[in-house]
Amino acid sequence: MTFKGTTIIAVQKEGTIAFAGDGQVTFGDQIIKAKAKKIRHFASFKIIGGFAGHTADAFTLFERFEARLEASSGNLVKAAVELAKDWRMDKALRRLKAMLLVGNTEKLLMISGQGDVMEPDSPIMSIGSGSSIAIAAAKALLRHTSLKADEIAVEALKIAAEQCIYTNDQIVLETLP
Repeated sequence: MTFKGTTIIAVQKEGTIAFAGDGQVTFGDQIIKAKAKKIRHFASFKIIGGFAGHTADAFTLFERFEARLEASSGNLVKAAVELAKDWRMDKALRRLKAMLLVGNTEKLLMISGQGDVMEPDSPIMSIGSGSSIAIAAAKALLRHTSLKADEIAVEALKIAAEQCIYTNDQIVLETLP
């Protein structure tokens, strides 16, 4: 499932996690907002999340995810699996069109409405329309530079913005040390 309209990337390196997201919101073939914030901290749990897809749907999922985090005392994996189960089994939630990327300094997870909870093999994961470009750029930067996690995330997103018409260069960055 790929969503047109955004790119979110997360990079883990040396005990830091960085999430970068573009700010573009589209409606059909029109850009209606350039500086949206699609990333948020779940501060009391030291977890960051980002979304791709329909905004209202993503906010609903963020609320459900936060409730699952609270119920699991901040256990990222348990909260993600429980949200995925709810999302797949609940008739109303099944209609939601969004994807979540969540993580902390130890783990990255993508959660989808098909019941998927996926963890990448590498310390990089991305969702949204420019994700394959952002991942390729981040992997190259991780392998061949000494850039920090936040610098890699931002540069990868800038490269995605040059190629993907649904991704802009109005980047929001959130990090956890």
